[in-house]
Amino acid sequence: MTAAAPLPALADSAARTVLLRGGDVYSPADPFATALLMQDGVVAWVGEEGAAESYARDAELVVDLAGALVTPAFVDAHVHATSTGLALTGLDLTACPSLGEALARVRAFVRESGVGPGGVLLGHGWDETKWPERRAPSLAELDEAAGGTALYLSRTDVHSALASTALRALAGPELPALPGFLPEGPLSRAAHHAVRAAALGHLTSHQREAAQRATLAHAVTLGIGALHECAGPQISSEADLTGLLALAAAGGGPEVFGYWGELGAVDTARRLGAVGAGGDLFIDGALGSHTACLHDAYADEEHTGASYVSAEEIAEHVHACTEAGLQAGFHAIGDGALAALVTGVRAVAEKLGLERVRALRHRVEHAELLTAEQIAGFAELGLTASVQPAFDACWGGESGMYVDRLGAERARTMNPFAALLRAGVPLAFGSDAPVTPLDPWGTVRAAAFHRTPAHRISARAAFTAHTRGGWRALGRDDAGTLVPGAPASLAVWAPTDLIVQAPDEIIRNWSTDPRSGVPGLPDLTPGRELPHCLATVVNGRSVFMAE
Repeated sequence: MTAAAPLPALADSAARTVLLRGGDVYSPADPFATALLMQDGVVAWVGEEGAAESYARDAELVVDLAGALVTPAFVDAHVHATSTGLALTGLDLTACPSLGEALARVRAFVRESGVGPGGVLLGHGWDETKWPERRAPSLAELDEAAGGTALYLSRTDVHSALASTALRALAGPELPALPGFLPEGPLSRAAHHAVRAAALGHLTSHQREAAQRATLAHAVTLGIGALHECAGPQISSEADLTGLLALAAAGGGPEVFGYWGELGAVDTARRLGAVGAGGDLFIDGALGSHTACLHDAYADEEHTGASYVSAEEIAEHVHACTEAGLQAGFHAIGDGALAALVTGVRAVAEKLGLERVRALRHRVEHAELLTAEQIAGFAELGLTASVQPAFDACWGGESGMYVDRLGAERARTMNPFAALLRAGVPLAFGSDAPVTPLDPWGTVRAAAFHRTPAHRISARAAFTAHTRGGWRALGRDDAGTLVPGAPASLAVWAPTDLIVQAPDEIIRNWSTDPRSGVPGLPDLTPGRELPHCLATVVNGRSVFMAE
């Protein structure tokens, strides 16, 4: 029998056959598993300690888990890697408590950057709804803090931005004529796209790669083994996507799967190496920026938001993708946008046949303000809901931004995860980073403890949506679970007590009975410390080991 080595030995990438033993393994193959065998990047066996003895004799490496928990690696189903990396390494105003503090941080950022007047700087994360002033900086205040630099500051939802006078000039003389332009305030819609393109266009390839590396390196420290990059001409660039995919393909980090959000761009998506023509293909905008498309007017403004794509254009795009055998997808948040989406996809199903449409698992990103009829439409059409529970944690509740924008009654209908699951709609969880941070356990907690109790789902269902759900959204049913034959992409977590959390007391009582065979997860009750990642393995190769 081979002696067991401590967990750090897992970093030995030369071993092709590795046995992990002496811990807890989260697996539907055996709810009481304590050991797992990896062979050539695949899970070869999962079971209990007694049977592990026979595998220990032949394993090239035996690792002592010392009570640690092994789970499938997380999949973040919606990220923007370059923007996330820029926020991780640069100016991030996400937790900024006030307008005055935000301006002070901008001044410090400009000073420390060494970039003088005429240079370009980027930042992210301001949210005026959480500031006591309840307003964004004026253009004069921004210019004073920017010190003559061309400064781009995306709002937390990345659907509007502050742009200094210098950056507005870089965007060109046509900027004032574009929809969403304000002489003094934040820019949205086409005006926002113009200043964002001007700012991102000044990033060098070195800066872009450094930002992407920062995101990939951070992801694996959180037990994330795969990311879905949502790219497109309005949010990044072809070079940004191809550079990221090449960087990820070199190994040493999470797998990355790209989506290209451009109407009708089947050939472009394939040329770029994308797995689908979707992601952030905008039907509408975001609630925080008043650009999500609603049936009824906003509670705090007398309009219904923005609609960028019609039901007919949606149908044409889905038709082209379905004929090509390529997954389509759209960004849709408001009930007006979601109505157009269901109408468009249903029209394709009537032409090409329902089963052809369902087979491709076309995606909807965000899907927040859903009606009961739209949920039924998702189930009928086989649509995957790629959703972000952290949105509710940030903006839900009785006094959150959703109430400001929608009023209390509509706000309570937001992000109905339980209703989606009851209808049979597949869920894939993500962060939309940098809109909310990469934080997989926090995401699972947010779904299990939704601010609206009726929308809560069990921790187990939430965990599945953040692991296996991301793979199913790619059309991969073989991954995201630790069973023999599955890819050996997993995370190891510091030892902790395991429980079964469910929103329904009867289910909870049954599930915690050992006879139920339901594997436990860490206690995610709000206020408790979230699990600490010790190691991340992607396809059998260690990509992160905690010091």
